[in-house]
Amino acid sequence: MENKHETTANMSTNELAKLGIVTGLYVAITIVLAVISFGAIQIRLSEMFNYLSLYNKKYIWAVTLGVLIANLLSPLGMLDVVVGSVSTLIVLWINYYITRQITSRKIQMIVTACVFAFSMFTIAGQLTLVTGAPFFLNWLVIGVGELASMAVGGVIIYWVAKRIDFTK
Repeated sequence: MENKHETTANMSTNELAKLGIVTGLYVAITIVLAVISFGAIQIRLSEMFNYLSLYNKKYIWAVTLGVLIANLLSPLGMLDVVVGSVSTLIVLWINYYITRQITSRKIQMIVTACVFAFSMFTIAGQLTLVTGAPFFLNWLVIGVGELASMAVGGVIIYWVAKRIDFTK
């Protein structure tokens, strides 16, 4: 019985470590590429980690925490921390429910990219609020940037998932 408990404890530690790695990678990539990660024109390559929720919903929490921490460095301050992390959490859960019945991973990834590009109205809204720039122009530019990030990131995650089992 004791051995079973040790295995459960190790598995929990292993899972926590995986989530921490994803969170840390999201933050690190966002910060290293900060010049394109924040602002009216965004190509946040760390958004590729949104795809991990297709493999296992536990990654929803890791990505959301990554967004929260990364956005602490945002020029928009606490507004971006709150709006960015809350909208990420909500959109990841919505996307999880939209895609869970789709059997093709490639179709899931295409749907995910579109859902996230569409969801950029939240970021466009906060930029409009702060800068006064036109909402629909913000939404279009940020949405296209998100779509580009997700396209590049989708290829990377799809390739890495051939070598690493993200379902565990």
